[in-house]
Amino acid sequence: MSEKILFVDDEINVLDAFRANLRKRFDVTTALGPEEGLKLLQESGPFAVVISDLKMPKMDGITFLTQVRELSVDTVRMMITGFADVEVAIGAVNEGQVFRFLTKPCPPATLTKALAAGLEQYRLVTAERELLRGTLRGSIRVLTEALSLANPEAYGRSERVRVLVRKLVKSAGLKNAWELELAAMLSHIGCMALPRILLENIAAGKELTTEERKLYASHPAVGAGLIEHIPRLGKVAEIIANQHKRLDPQMPEGARVLKIAVDYNMLESKGLAPQHIFVRMRSCAGCYDPGILDKFEKAIGLEGDYIRKNVSVKELTENMILEENVKTQEGLLLLAKGMELNEASIYRLIQAGKTFNIIEPISVLIAPEAGQPVEL
Repeated sequence: MSEKILFVDDEINVLDAFRANLRKRFDVTTALGPEEGLKLLQESGPFAVVISDLKMPKMDGITFLTQVRELSVDTVRMMITGFADVEVAIGAVNEGQVFRFLTKPCPPATLTKALAAGLEQYRLVTAERELLRGTLRGSIRVLTEALSLANPEAYGRSERVRVLVRKLVKSAGLKNAWELELAAMLSHIGCMALPRILLENIAAGKELTTEERKLYASHPAVGAGLIEHIPRLGKVAEIIANQHKRLDPQMPEGARVLKIAVDYNMLESKGLAPQHIFVRMRSCAGCYDPGILDKFEKAIGLEGDYIRKNVSVKELTENMILEENVKTQEGLLLLAKGMELNEASIYRLIQAGKTFNIIEPISVLIAPEAGQPVEL
């Protein structure tokens, strides 16, 4: 973990003094003015602590530290100035969220103590973030594993949708990629409450009763309710809740992306060719965001990069995509068509193979470059 400290001042002699007095105890970097400070933050960051002078030409310390916060939210920000003004101090704390406000001349002992406290604050913030990230990963893994066990068809659908969303993210360079991919991964989590036969009937293209359609239409709200209280997943829950709704100005961009991927997968599962799917989707006025649909159609062209191969269960590896359902000779569905294999799913197949006779070989798609895991 980085524990570098950046001092920013417009006077070279002040920066020289900081380096001379503190270099034996701290990892000190200096910048002559705010412009150089922002450049160093982008090129050499992250910095655990940034301490800035208040009165500088072109950009004052409050403005500078506000930009530091936007570039590096975990960095602890401090201000030092020869102008001991209470109103300035209040402004620095409120606008730049400054951790300490020091005045010149600042005794070495006071500065050292403040920097030590700043580093400790940085450790606490980053440790909390890592704990949250680990908790989030664990929660998502539990949910997806539960779905895969309770409803393999629903899990397969969510995996196919995730592959489609990943292609769009990669092709169009969309923002908030992690939220989009998580929303795709968890798009069918509400289906745990549905009878397995319902999704199998949908996959088989069978006509649903009015009650079955209402039941299926309820899964986005159920799924959103399951995850909306997990830290950092509020926006993901909102995307999932809106995945079946028609386009409207208030619809989040993520939900527009997910709706296109979900509906494309649904039509593809009925045997329609890509060109026919897009003709049908474009004919549905007011259903989809036309700009995103254009990008999605372009992204689907990446599918030609995949290599088809027939393999045994023992030959399966992570990131392979199933081109067909994996079933036992007794007809039990183990993994659904379209899902991207991971360590857990392969392990389950191997274990299942000790009890059941799995139909082999299995047709898979292999990408020249495997996709990267979701970063949280």
